[in-house]
Amino acid sequence: MSNMNRADKMRNLPIGKLLWSMSLPAVFSMLIQALYNIVDSMYVAQLGQDALFAIGLVFPLQMLSLSIGLGCGVGTNAVVARRLGQKRQDHADQTATTGLLLAVFHAFVIMIFGLLIAKPFLGLFTDDPTIIAAGSSYLYIVMGFGLGQQVQIICERILQATGNMILPMFSLLISAITNILLDPILIFGYFGFPAMGVTGAATATVFSQWLGMIFILYVVIKKDHDVKVSWKNFKLEMVVIQKIYQIGVPTMIMNAIGSITTTCLNGILVAFSDIAVNALSIYFKVQSFAFMPVFGMTQGAMPILAYNYGAQLKKRYTHTIKLMLMVACIILTSGTMVFSFFPQVILNLFAPTTELLAIGSITLRVISYSFIFASVNIVMTTAFQSLGYGMRSMMMSIMRQLMLLIPFAFILAHWIGVEGVWWSYPLSEAIVMIIFIPQAYNCIKKRFG
Repeated sequence: MSNMNRADKMRNLPIGKLLWSMSLPAVFSMLIQALYNIVDSMYVAQLGQDALFAIGLVFPLQMLSLSIGLGCGVGTNAVVARRLGQKRQDHADQTATTGLLLAVFHAFVIMIFGLLIAKPFLGLFTDDPTIIAAGSSYLYIVMGFGLGQQVQIICERILQATGNMILPMFSLLISAITNILLDPILIFGYFGFPAMGVTGAATATVFSQWLGMIFILYVVIKKDHDVKVSWKNFKLEMVVIQKIYQIGVPTMIMNAIGSITTTCLNGILVAFSDIAVNALSIYFKVQSFAFMPVFGMTQGAMPILAYNYGAQLKKRYTHTIKLMLMVACIILTSGTMVFSFFPQVILNLFAPTTELLAIGSITLRVISYSFIFASVNIVMTTAFQSLGYGMRSMMMSIMRQLMLLIPFAFILAHWIGVEGVWWSYPLSEAIVMIIFIPQAYNCIKKRFG
């Protein structure tokens, strides 16, 4: 697509049709990602509850690694799309190349951090040497070879900023299919491979990420796009890094806060039972089927919002926001109904014990009551990011997860037991929604005069 064709599409195509065409590949990609996320846990659960407990404990550090990639990707995506909307091609190219370099740097930092923190982190929750060994070996591989994940994310976001949602979808599809095929082979030892258990799950994940990275990196560098990643005449400038981080760091922090929150919740839950930790771990895996389509929609919407903000097309911007709200509410309300009425069907995917079925059913049902409030909060977060108000997004996350969720979980756990931890989710989401709706309205009004 040429720059002129892209501009015509962003300016003139009806918003509903534009959002559909931009979001559908991303939604499909995110559903693939959801399947990708859940397969590991489904197979690991067949190794026993201790194995599931181990990967549940290290999940926050996986979230931390992912948050860095997503933050850099969101920042690069928004700045590239905005520069294209302003018709500043050279700046868009420079931003994309800078984002790729930052991804490599982040992968190196994650590798060092993973090697240093794995065993001490697991030691906070258990002194069982078997669980510590399984969890640390999983982390060593996933974080030690995180370059595939970091580069794959940034390349996908660069293409999405140009309106190309198809090739990022293929990149994720390659990774997901590879992971699904390799998981049982490496975990249980089929076709002559040794049975590697939890380590096999990590190996399958990393290999699939690298395969997806090789595909998308080749496409970004070798093929023609509205944005070109090139080292010729490239100059690393702090002002470009600052722009990426200005939007991206709040996203990193938001997701990192999720990592801190999960760690704190695991600390609260482990006082009740390991099974409660497993129930929360399963929730995090399965909730992605409800949330990933919404996140896919926001990925498709981000270039539209950023472009129309850069071009000062207020009517198209607000129309996009309203449509996003409607779709997000429909999707997550449906998710609430599934989680409320069919929790045991979901849990049966994870070879549950009777105790896990009992605790997990309540977990899924109660936390799902937060989905409708979360749908509004997700759209507001995307709006803040597209307008350059990344700090507002960060404040939403801090308030929801640190200032509200953890205190509520701690207090309610002492008042009504483990179920109180689950009720802290809808309570926190509702309060944040009420506080930030007026702020989102005022920010949009201010940016468009």
